Amino acid sequence: MSTHAGSCFCGAVRYRLESDPMFVHCCHCTDCQHQTGSAFAINALIEADRVTLLSGTPKPVTMKTESGRPHDIYRCPDCKSAVWSDYGRRRNLLFVRVATLDDPGALPPDVHIFTRSKIPWVRLPEGARAFEVYYDMKKEWPPASLARREALLGKGK
Repeated sequence: MSTHAGSCFCGAVRYRLESDPMFVHCCHCTDCQHQTGSAFAINALIEADRVTLLSGTPKPVTMKTESGRPHDIYRCPDCKSAVWSDYGRRRNLLFVRVATLDDPGALPPDVHIFTRSKIPWVRLPEGARAFEVYYDMKKEWPPASLARREALLGKGK
């Protein structure tokens, strides 16, 4: 297992992932584009209890979603950088913004999702696993990651 440290832009919120994430998404949906002001967001899915807050306390900001389910983005109260999200207010599964890691290159995307709304000039790497919307988790996630997810959320969620 690896650890990965990261922070917001100003450094007031600092955290450490205590293991590698279960899976990494590069999301090209229009919500991610609008919320980040960029062409996509890269999120590392990891159990909340595997994220250690080293300093500061990010504050949730509730955002609307296409599905209508709640989406809280946790931001530094000082610089307002997004450090992670909680989709559905599960409180036990975080979507950590990979770009906030000290070494964001350490966690490349496993998949590219919602490519139906990908910015046309964005080129995906050759051989990238890409999906117009979403994918079948049982086919794409490694068995160990599926087991971690099931232990966290229960079967069939």
